[in-house]
Amino acid sequence: MAAMVLAATRLLRGSGSWGRSRLRFGDPAYRRFSSGGAYPNIPLSSPLPGVPKPVFATVDGQEKFETKVTTLDNGLRVASQNKFGQFCTVGILINSGSRYEAKYLSGIAHFLEKLAFSSTDRFDSKDEILLTLEKHGGICDCQTSRDTTMYAVSADSKGLDTVVGLLADVVLHPRLTDEEIEMTRMAVQFELEDLNMRPDPEPLLTEMIHEAAYRENTVGLHRFCPVENIGKIDRDVLHSYLRNYYTPDRMVLAGVGVEHAQLVECARKYLLGTRPAWGTGAAVHVDRSVAQYTGGIVKLERDMSNVSLGPTPFPELTHIMIGLESCSFLEGDFIPFAVLNMMMGGGGSFSAGGPGKGMFTRLYLNVLNRHHWMYNATSYHHSYEDTGLLCIHASADPRQVREMVEIITREFVLMAGTVDVVELERAKTQLMSMLMMNLEARPVIFEDVGRQVLATRSRKLPHELCALIRDVKPEDIKRVASKMLRGKPAMAALGDLSELPAYEHVQTALASRDGRLPRTYRLFR
Repeated sequence: MAAMVLAATRLLRGSGSWGRSRLRFGDPAYRRFSSGGAYPNIPLSSPLPGVPKPVFATVDGQEKFETKVTTLDNGLRVASQNKFGQFCTVGILINSGSRYEAKYLSGIAHFLEKLAFSSTDRFDSKDEILLTLEKHGGICDCQTSRDTTMYAVSADSKGLDTVVGLLADVVLHPRLTDEEIEMTRMAVQFELEDLNMRPDPEPLLTEMIHEAAYRENTVGLHRFCPVENIGKIDRDVLHSYLRNYYTPDRMVLAGVGVEHAQLVECARKYLLGTRPAWGTGAAVHVDRSVAQYTGGIVKLERDMSNVSLGPTPFPELTHIMIGLESCSFLEGDFIPFAVLNMMMGGGGSFSAGGPGKGMFTRLYLNVLNRHHWMYNATSYHHSYEDTGLLCIHASADPRQVREMVEIITREFVLMAGTVDVVELERAKTQLMSMLMMNLEARPVIFEDVGRQVLATRSRKLPHELCALIRDVKPEDIKRVASKMLRGKPAMAALGDLSELPAYEHVQTALASRDGRLPRTYRLFR
């Protein structure tokens, strides 16, 4: 303590090295620096005399942010978005996915995802493609969903011509050799085994809830290839599908960080008048079915006690997912449903806290904070061009499944009740924050541009979406929730289902005022 006081005294008196330097060079306040003597008395808030007035970049309206769209003679759309930076993201999005496989073997889209960026007419192997991209610092990816297939490349903007040519070759001229198809069969087989073994059941439950909600139609068809179809899918089957769905009028070439005129020029060069590997015959078996919501239940009884063995094994859990039909992303109610989903929020019981983590959402406050035995309660919203599904996933010990289901049905019923203004504003702010934060990333902008132009031929800009979010009122939430609760539920259950209530009881609970399951009485316990 005495040493600290002595040190402080020395500093105050100007003793020590600092004091000696002060004596040698003078007081710092009166020192003259090379850049500080010209304008000694002008505050930082005032412009310097004799210095030209700065001219700042301005934006006239919103044209600098608009997504430009051009349609080529063959029906292919080209969409681009301005963005500063050395790199660009360019890709082809196609109206193709598992929902269009009603007349084909289920699993074709899954196969095409694994076969992407393999050998083509110009490139002898995947390695050659990757080496070509490496010259421009590029990476590639392919993803399929229920309604969209997306081939994308991120690379230096100077290599745009090479990238578009490569994408055109990958999409329209794949060789699909026997060796590649055999390797894909092995990859699909491994992915299916991994899907059934992983501790996180969310992908499997999502597959099951779609199957229950849209029984044997459109988005209810299997997204993953069934085991029995792995050996049946070959080059002829794939060409038959590609002939009908990989057509220019079902495609969008989207780019972020590129000049629109240059992208259109590349599209005309590589994607106009090109004969694909499967020929130029007219598409005759295109499925234009509209999704038919059926509701129902899909159950998978499974021993979950040894899902994850180790020093601290994962506890045995039963997982359920309950969903109701919402609306398509083309409808006006899509935004209120998105806000409702954010308001429900939720997550796992071990989720980390912090701003924006949703710790004040309903599924945290009303479920996870009150019922310590529940491991998970999370809200999801899946939306497509003709339908949508709002669902809640919950996990708990198998002995408490009935109580868990009742807690979730109560939360569904409460959606149509009173909406607190503070929680609504919080959900809207969180949704806008998430939207803007995600759109900081170039690949996310690319996907947003491509998907919107593919579905609507135009794009709503972020500020337009934020304005729609701000306009959502408590009565909008109550209206869409009340409408949703009038439909039949869809239900998926995985694990030990001995305590699972009957589907009819869940339906009755969702139609009641308090969301409680009907009381059941057993003669023997």
